[in-house]
Amino acid sequence: MSGHNKWSTIKRKKGAADARRSKIFSRIAKEITIAVKEGGGADPEFNPRLRLAVQNAKGANMPKDNIERAIHKGQSDTGGLQEVTYEGYAPGGVGIFVECMTDNTNRTVGNIRSIFNKRGGNLGTNGSLSFLFDRKGVFAIPKEGLDAEEFALEVIDAGAEDFQEEEDYFVVYTVMEDFGKVQKKLEEMGVVPENAELRRIPNTLKKLDPEEAMKVLRMIDDFEEDDDVQNVYHNLELTEEILQKWENS
Repeated sequence: MSGHNKWSTIKRKKGAADARRSKIFSRIAKEITIAVKEGGGADPEFNPRLRLAVQNAKGANMPKDNIERAIHKGQSDTGGLQEVTYEGYAPGGVGIFVECMTDNTNRTVGNIRSIFNKRGGNLGTNGSLSFLFDRKGVFAIPKEGLDAEEFALEVIDAGAEDFQEEEDYFVVYTVMEDFGKVQKKLEEMGVVPENAELRRIPNTLKKLDPEEAMKVLRMIDDFEEDDDVQNVYHNLELTEEILQKWENS
């Protein structure tokens, strides 16, 4: 699991800061909009999905005006965004799961298929990779002001499954069913995660040599650059050698 967090760190370093921030804001705005549409209204107190999306927006330092515009769009947009997912294989047999939000599914599936084909993979059918991933809650929490041992005990007592230390963050994992309990505990403690979400965590990893792995990472990079893509998950084993080679590419 920690390898996937390291991948996120490298992605932040490789991308131009302003462009990357714009992409993050766009993804969060879409999540806020669909949370209003699908999750039960524009009041975060009564809409848990919206509350989480707004919390992530604040953790990413998204301007208040942007948040309010996204909420208003969710109230006024009667057609608009849909959530869709795509599954397939990258070179070397690595499983790829792509989550999208789109207002044009024909455009999105065309783009996703094109990336799979261009990078030597193939688009599969929905559900074909469900066995490869477990949905888990993941919280990325800045370390500042927190005692690692005390904080770990608190969140584990609240239902956390795993607790890890990264460079500047504590990363807390939960089973999907305990995500809400841990989120509530953090709120009670006054701890604001930089990011909190349900992710698809691979239950088996695929080992590739560094050259073959670069092909997979280029495919993932292409997916993440697409405006309709929210998240990309994979089961490539990210060794230090692979991560170093990608960071220097």
